[in-house]
Amino acid sequence: MEKLPAFSLKKFYWKDYLTILLGTFMYALGVTQFVMPHKFVLGGLTGIAVLFNYAFGLPVSLQVFIINAILLMIAFRTLGSEFLVKTIVGVASLSFFIGMFESFQLPAIMTQEPLMAGLVGSIVAGSGVGLVMSVNGSTGGTDIIIMIINKYRNVTPGRMMLLIDLVIVASSYVLFRSVETIVYGIIIIAVISTSVDWVLNGIRQSVQFFIVSQRYEEIANEINVQLNRGCTVLDGTGWYTQKPQKVLLVMAKRSESNSIFRLVKSIDSSAFISQANVNGVYGKGFDRMR
Repeated sequence: MEKLPAFSLKKFYWKDYLTILLGTFMYALGVTQFVMPHKFVLGGLTGIAVLFNYAFGLPVSLQVFIINAILLMIAFRTLGSEFLVKTIVGVASLSFFIGMFESFQLPAIMTQEPLMAGLVGSIVAGSGVGLVMSVNGSTGGTDIIIMIINKYRNVTPGRMMLLIDLVIVASSYVLFRSVETIVYGIIIIAVISTSVDWVLNGIRQSVQFFIVSQRYEEIANEINVQLNRGCTVLDGTGWYTQKPQKVLLVMAKRSESNSIFRLVKSIDSSAFISQANVNGVYGKGFDRMR
């Protein structure tokens, strides 16, 4: 029987989509149950939808769904079909979870400590966005714009999110005429952006692989083609067998570890692999030397 191509293990791995569902659930929970009940403002497309909800009573879930449908058509040409599929799942699940929480109409949480409620909601929401982005997905809205910029510029998603969100929060002055509301909004988006980077930095930490296999050429080719990562072939000698042996050196993001293990196992289940965390990886596909 012919072996399935390695890309099927990477692109359609169910765990990625469970991560997206968990992330969008956390985002919806943080926004609807902690932020909105206290009339705080936040950034992103959701922040714009929340402002329209405060002003006109429009359902946030419906606004998020319609605007994202337009942005998805723009993102397809730039970010490709895989990103589009994951973003559709992210947008659909986020719209569903927000609509679900809106329909519950639960009482406000931590009514005596509104700022603390906002901070807790920001951490939950930001961590949710970070989880979605960690598997190259998106919750839509400004996330799509950020992912496009991040593809061509070496900037952190959290920093870009902060800059865009500052503009959106500042515009809330037109509705509330309150500097205090803007200050609270800035605190919330700062916590959200920090939470996004905290999650991504933990997941996207660079790792180093040493792979020993008789089928090293096939493994190296598949890593190049399917994962778009370079490989270095080292000459080694097995001291026990006293035979020459090729060793693959691969640098990758931590989030790509499972994909590499699955790929190697699909080609050579008896391969020897070691993985180690590394800091300060610079060059194409990683950080820029400054």
